[in-house]
Amino acid sequence: MAGGMLRGVGTMGCRLRASPLRFFVFLLLLFLLVWVPTARGQPARRSRRQLGLRRPGGSLGAPGYSRASQPPIPSSGGSRSPDICRSQPLDLVFIIDSSRSVRPQEFTKVKKFVTKIIDSLDIGATATRVALVNYASTVKIEFNLQTYSDKASVKQAVSRVIPLSTGTMSGLAIQTAMDEAFTVEAGARATTFNIPRVAIMVTDGRPQDQAEEVAARARAAGIEIYAVGVDRADTQSLRTIASKPFDDHVFYVETYGVIEKVTSRFRETFCALDQCALGTHQCEHVCVSDGDGAHHCECSQGYTLNEDKKTCSAIDKCALNTHGCEHICVSDRAGVYHCECYEGYILNEDKKTCSAQDKCALGTHECEHICVSDRAGAHHCECYEGYVLNQDKKTCSAQNQCALGTHRCQHLCVSDGPGAYHCECRPGYNLNEDGRSCAAIEEAQRLISTEDVCGCEATLAFQEKVTSHLQRLSAKLDDILEKLQVNDLRQVRR
Repeated sequence: MAGGMLRGVGTMGCRLRASPLRFFVFLLLLFLLVWVPTARGQPARRSRRQLGLRRPGGSLGAPGYSRASQPPIPSSGGSRSPDICRSQPLDLVFIIDSSRSVRPQEFTKVKKFVTKIIDSLDIGATATRVALVNYASTVKIEFNLQTYSDKASVKQAVSRVIPLSTGTMSGLAIQTAMDEAFTVEAGARATTFNIPRVAIMVTDGRPQDQAEEVAARARAAGIEIYAVGVDRADTQSLRTIASKPFDDHVFYVETYGVIEKVTSRFRETFCALDQCALGTHQCEHVCVSDGDGAHHCECSQGYTLNEDKKTCSAIDKCALNTHGCEHICVSDRAGVYHCECYEGYILNEDKKTCSAQDKCALGTHECEHICVSDRAGAHHCECYEGYVLNQDKKTCSAQNQCALGTHRCQHLCVSDGPGAYHCECRPGYNLNEDGRSCAAIEEAQRLISTEDVCGCEATLAFQEKVTSHLQRLSAKLDDILEKLQVNDLRQVRR
């Protein structure tokens, strides 16, 4: 076609050779026909940016995992295919409005829009996972993030989606996505993996519920929301749903017929290439994309970055006091340690904190009499009343057995010091050889009975009576002493 135009212009030029002015006009037309279309056909340069928060692109959260181990992106003739995205993996959920205002042919264009975005992504269990939430007055999760792990299956599932009914319950749709689609059970990666959670909502109307509040909760939960409005969609409503900055997260098109124009914007957003994504970063542990082709290396927990800013060395956490052990940190080898506890403590299940052992309760105190708990893991020994604690702070010695009534003296107990005593007898008695019991003095009895051999019978009767009373009194005293000893023993045992 361009060749035909040039031939037509050439014929015109032959006709205008007679006049210099006409020849100048001819050259101007030639310039406009040849140079301008060529200039318009040149591709415009567009800047690329990383999606959402810049997070480590070198790992899926597992320590020591390096994206350098991934195979390089397939290339043809040294150039990367424009239809393949090998940037950071995503957990991507499409939320599409299928209310009655969206005609069947328009809904087909929405599905084509979704399919084109999927075409530009690297789909897989360890790459980008895709789910789709269909909504109107009700909400239906067509498939979850873990349902399909290959691009062909995802595209087929999108093609099978059919419209629901009337209503535009955008808030309910976002809430359902947050509660059911973006869950580990449904296939979302745990937050420790640092996989961005992204939602793309497509709608042609205003929300008929509290979408703004729900969207705010979703964003606070770490979900990055893009809002695509069509036709009757209100831009202000889209802004209440989408993440900031709005220039990057809010899109509006007049009709569904041109919605595919937005596809290129998402391709630029999701497929921003960097060395972390390509696996050419040379980071030993983790590569972190800084944007605009820049990156830096980080190390897994327990390691520090070396001077070359690429390799990592293990940290002695015990020496750095970053171990988290409550009592004692023991280095096992480079970067590895375990926790231990002081004497009288045991290590808890978290392997870091310690709990005191109550030796008194466990019966491991070695106290002869009484064990007293002072504080966590500490105790001291005490003795029963009448005993003193020995120098070993564990055993006890009787302090005064006379006071305790455990001396076994028949008459009198005399304390000689801690744990020592001797027995004595009351007047008129002698201590027997056993050193404890007493016997009445025979000379006294003889003097009383023979003082006056010639005495009258009354005197003899009196003597016998006195002797009898003395014997009974002595027997009663012995009985009283025995009862007192028994009572004292009972009190000590209590």
